[in-house]
Amino acid sequence: MEQDYYQPQVSLPNATLILVFGIFSIPACCLYGLGIVFAIIALVLAKSATGQYLSNPEKFTESSYSNIKAGKICAWIGLSLSAIYLILLIAIIAIFGIAAFTDPAAITNYFENLSSM
Repeated sequence: MEQDYYQPQVSLPNATLILVFGIFSIPACCLYGLGIVFAIIALVLAKSATGQYLSNPEKFTESSYSNIKAGKICAWIGLSLSAIYLILLIAIIAIFGIAAFTDPAAITNYFENLSSM
């Protein structure tokens, strides 16, 4: 005779951590691309946790899977914003660098006018 024992559902490993890193990646995008680090860690952890959930969904709670999905969405947003920020930062540095090479006196005057305001 076979008995089915009820096993309570458990949370997916790192579900809360994925959500936290996904959320941290959004404001951290303004810290010179630090959001990329949080976003990539969240996405890597989410991939393994999603695989665990899909292989055995009755073992894990639905709320922890929802946390992972929300963390992945936040991580993709943070990754996108960080990439845009880095591209703009590189473009600004390149523009000022080209301007400094073509007319150094104009750049010096520009910064002197900014400091006098």
